Amino acid sequence: MKVSIIVPAFNEEKLLGQTLARIKSAGTAFVHLGWETELIVCDNNSTDRTAEIARAAGATVVCEPVNQISRARNSGAAVATGHWLIFVDADSQPGAELFADTAKLIQAGDCIAGGAVIRWDQVSLPAELATSVVNVVFRWRRLLSGAFIFIETSAFRKIGGFSQEVYVGEDLELSRRLKKLARETGRRFVILHRHPIVTSARRARRFSLGAHLQFLFCLVFDPHHAITDRAAAQAWYDGRR
Repeated sequence: MKVSIIVPAFNEEKLLGQTLARIKSAGTAFVHLGWETELIVCDNNSTDRTAEIARAAGATVVCEPVNQISRARNSGAAVATGHWLIFVDADSQPGAELFADTAKLIQAGDCIAGGAVIRWDQVSLPAELATSVVNVVFRWRRLLSGAFIFIETSAFRKIGGFSQEVYVGEDLELSRRLKKLARETGRRFVILHRHPIVTSARRARRFSLGAHLQFLFCLVFDPHHAITDRAAAQAWYDGRR
């Protein structure tokens, strides 16, 4: 068995080294099973030391010149040689326990894809309450968070990867197609919850409550515009970290 771990990265010099170190440490869960792993970083047209840091960590670096998260994920997957793909955001840190739970599902043979609930790296009561609600909804509706996604490579190729029509919410859009494929093939699509993926709360800190509410309003009342208009997804593409 071989697992390809893919990290899309745009101007991530501040957090990428820490993330890659944590991924390599967590990867012992696969090594103990005798599985092979590969680490791929897709540099999504960064203007900082992202690619240099990735190479220093021993990762295979792929360059995607079009600045779009879906393209970065797909470009990383295009060179992957593993039987399974695991996508980890550059500001997120999986633990060995999460990888071990993923390995158990892979070994069971009846799972086609899945994700995990999240936990912020900095705790506040409002954030904790909001995240608890989000995690319940994501488990109930089986929705993916881009911070951590695992999927059988053949299934990923079959559905055409991440949609390049969207600039944000590509994980939610993929969830819809994966649930359909799971029903058609009689296999499971699982959101893990025992060991959350730890992800950075930096975006929540950097943008005002008004900016977040404005995007949420657009997402609810004009979802097509919210996910397909790059300007509406400015928080993801302004390059500030």
